[in-house]
Amino acid sequence: MPSKPRPDDKPAEDPHYVGHRERLRERFFSAGPDALSDYELLEMALFAAIPRRDTKPLAKTLLKKFGSFAEVIHAPEARLREVGLKNASVNQLKLIAAAAQRIAKGEIKRNVALSSWNEVIDYCRSSMAFADKEQFRLLFLDKRNQLIADEVQQTGTIDHTPVYPREVIKRALELSATALILVHNHPSGDPTPSQADIQMTKAIIDIAAPLGIAVHDHIIVGKNGHASLKGMRLI
Repeated sequence: MPSKPRPDDKPAEDPHYVGHRERLRERFFSAGPDALSDYELLEMALFAAIPRRDTKPLAKTLLKKFGSFAEVIHAPEARLREVGLKNASVNQLKLIAAAAQRIAKGEIKRNVALSSWNEVIDYCRSSMAFADKEQFRLLFLDKRNQLIADEVQQTGTIDHTPVYPREVIKRALELSATALILVHNHPSGDPTPSQADIQMTKAIIDIAAPLGIAVHDHIIVGKNGHASLKGMRLI
């Protein structure tokens, strides 16, 4: 027969992280996201995926390994699992990354691309800057410089992506695009254009110009920033 609780028995206390989570949520909603550090936002991002564990140590471990909030959510799934993340946590982080990319894409769709250059850069960085392999992306624009389509044409290795200028122009003609913005990433983090990047861009311009298709720029993105070939007067 179970023994009756004695009057001086205390109820079991909630784990320490329960109160911490409530305080963090309260600060987030009262003071706003800017009041929280990267590791605190990451903690909150993991609450739903890890309901019964203190997520602060894990958040700090992730930031130490990858460097920033953005680099954590864009890290390859295999590398996230190396830190010990399970499916629910990986899915949660990838959902946040997808949401950020969708929002950035929505901004450049709603605006005239060339008068909203910051949105173009933000979108390119959120889409590609933290990828572990090179990607070559094309933004196809109409005569008002509105985005028609955004496509990844090629995915390569850690330091090379094969690009075929005639295929680029063929796709532009299929979409009736009158202008292009070329984008690719440097997984090394350094966005400095290589000589091959410059030559490839000029080859695309040479084919596009007689057909009335303008190449507005070639943007290279990396974890450490971005480079514009037009801004650097290389095209």
